[in-house]
Amino acid sequence: MPFPLHFSDEVAEARAAGRPVVALESTIITHGMPYPQNVETAVMVEETLRRGGAVPATIAVLEGKLHIGLSEEELTRLGQAKSVAKLSRADLAACIATRGTGATTVAATMIAARLAGIEVFATGGIGGVHRGAETTFDISADLRELSETPVTVVAAGAKAILDLPKTLEVLETLGVPVIAVGQDAFPAFWSRDSGLPAPLRMDTAEDIAAAHVTRTRLGLPGGQLVANPIPKAEEIPAAELAPIIAQAVAEAGEQGITAKSVTPFLLARIFELTEGRSLRSNIALVLNNARVAARIAQEIIAIRAPGP
Repeated sequence: MPFPLHFSDEVAEARAAGRPVVALESTIITHGMPYPQNVETAVMVEETLRRGGAVPATIAVLEGKLHIGLSEEELTRLGQAKSVAKLSRADLAACIATRGTGATTVAATMIAARLAGIEVFATGGIGGVHRGAETTFDISADLRELSETPVTVVAAGAKAILDLPKTLEVLETLGVPVIAVGQDAFPAFWSRDSGLPAPLRMDTAEDIAAAHVTRTRLGLPGGQLVANPIPKAEEIPAAELAPIIAQAVAEAGEQGITAKSVTPFLLARIFELTEGRSLRSNIALVLNNARVAARIAQEIIAIRAPGP
């Protein structure tokens, strides 16, 4: 039997009408930003998708129920909640089974999107290979999920706190298409240029949507990573960020912070060291990703529409 999903009224209506729907993760609400900016940003992202012609489906587990789309009241409640679980592939089922509440990472959001028939997902940045992974083996489950679950993920590259060369190597090994939007360089979250070339480049939402549909027709497993650079006016250049990230990473090591606690600690410390500038850039890049994701979702529907 199909797994029971709890669709918001807006998402249910969009599915019935064949309108484009874009998935959104919820860890950005619970682990990525402080309250009230987290809820304000979540609402702005949803409104950006609506203005772009797509319906937002923020995904979370609330009291053991897998929600595909949240009401504004549910968003606010989640944004104020304490001790919310951070869910990836390994713990999604356990949270649901024990009637817990959890926010979905990239990997868990992709799983839920697939169950709901949603093919496009907008986020900030994906997880990847952490610095020092050659000794810690700390590699995000997001990378394997991209190789297995057929969802196109629109992100501003991988988070700049990661080992980006190793992250790209793992994505290549796993056969995940990495497509930079409108440039040859792979973006690095807050920065437009990581200094690394992007494996692929596409300049239009139509081409990206066509690649997604073609992968499905070829029977290839997995999705694709659409690396959409942050708007130039909002970026923090990589050279400026490098010493700040290095300091935050060193402090995390000194304090013995590991596993799922690493990313929230680093993002919070970088926020402090940039005097809030990183958060403003984070919000800008998420909104930009939502705009691109809405166009891709529309193009996928157009490509699949029956001819005259």
